Amino acid sequence: MRRRTFLQSALAVPTLSRLWAAAEPGQLRIQAVEILQVEGQLTIEEPQPSQHQVQPLHVYPEHRPQPIRGATSLVRRTRRLRSLYLRLRTNQGLDGLYGPIDAEAAVVVDRQLRPFLIGKDPLAGEALWDQMFRLNRHSRSGHYMMAISAVDNALWDLRGRYLNVPVYRLLGGPTRSRVRVYGSCLGYSVDPPAAAKMAAQLVQEGFLHQKWFLAYGPGDGAAGLVQNIALVRELRAAVGEAVDLMFDAYMGWDLNYALAWAKAVEPYRPRWIEEAFHASKIESFAELRRKTTIPVASGEHLYSRWEVLEYLKAGALDVVQADPEWCGGVSELLKICALASAYDVQVIPHGHSLHAALHVVASQSPMTCPLVEYLINKMRNYYWCEKAPLVVTNGEIALPERPGFGIELDETRVERQQTVSWS
Repeated sequence: MRRRTFLQSALAVPTLSRLWAAAEPGQLRIQAVEILQVEGQLTIEEPQPSQHQVQPLHVYPEHRPQPIRGATSLVRRTRRLRSLYLRLRTNQGLDGLYGPIDAEAAVVVDRQLRPFLIGKDPLAGEALWDQMFRLNRHSRSGHYMMAISAVDNALWDLRGRYLNVPVYRLLGGPTRSRVRVYGSCLGYSVDPPAAAKMAAQLVQEGFLHQKWFLAYGPGDGAAGLVQNIALVRELRAAVGEAVDLMFDAYMGWDLNYALAWAKAVEPYRPRWIEEAFHASKIESFAELRRKTTIPVASGEHLYSRWEVLEYLKAGALDVVQADPEWCGGVSELLKICALASAYDVQVIPHGHSLHAALHVVASQSPMTCPLVEYLINKMRNYYWCEKAPLVVTNGEIALPERPGFGIELDETRVERQQTVSWS
């Protein structure tokens, strides 16, 4: 094909104008929208018992589990794993692939977005995003926005493959060759002595930024608050002053509780307190930010630039954690980064997944996007069916050079693959 010959002979880092000129836009069309279900058996390591984090429902005693005392350990088990991927097929034999995606998003893609997308130009990304958003009255948040996210990310992958470059090059090119991660420690015990020992071990593995998940909330009373404070104190003692420590309350607190915790732990310099309140309580975030020196983070449950803007105007956040799997995909996360940079607020995407977040962070100024989240226990097996999963080495991920997001299913691991539908 003429396009491939041109790209192979182009400079190592071609300009986008040359790429688009060579790609003959307007001739490519989406021919099929498929949800692939892949299954396989794998021996995995997982923490046992797995530590819960405080949640909003835990104000009810019957729904509040007991936190783990002592250490968790990694247990090897053989499990049958299943993942969903979105594949966009075109009339030129080129596919866009993205995943794993959430089942809730897959259902909406299959039932509502698939018929709309057939015959559309996959290179017209802005038009498609806007049209999908206008297609449904409930598009501003929730499962519909998650479905838009899945399609948008698959479209970016397709465009990267079409032009034979990684997605981050389509976004303006890399601002660094490796992206530093922060390690999320969900699942590990938060019993202070056990957590301190694990934190020190993770530092030796290169995790110089760690996020820990708090197990107690208002329903646990003063004793729970004492435990939350003790966790911060012992973690700081274990890792020293040069390591960043972040803490996540997963919407499980109220303002008075958050202020009491913040006042007690300010001397230990947490890098942030995350999602202390439900996402609808903007004023609580703003009040907490006014009354503590600890930076305030949230955003994984914000679904668009418009929701983020309300937080920014209220002075409610130091760190926006919008998730490209949920907030509208790469396209929307780019707009959120532009908004945040105007307010001097950082964007460190929530790490429900890695592919889209990594490519966006790699394309932005390190001042705006300094880190990407890496859920240590989850990511061990999350990309089990891919040939080249992203790997953390000494606390960093090297940027991939494969076209698009570089996702390719590993036939040696996938025992069964089928197209599924809810239509």
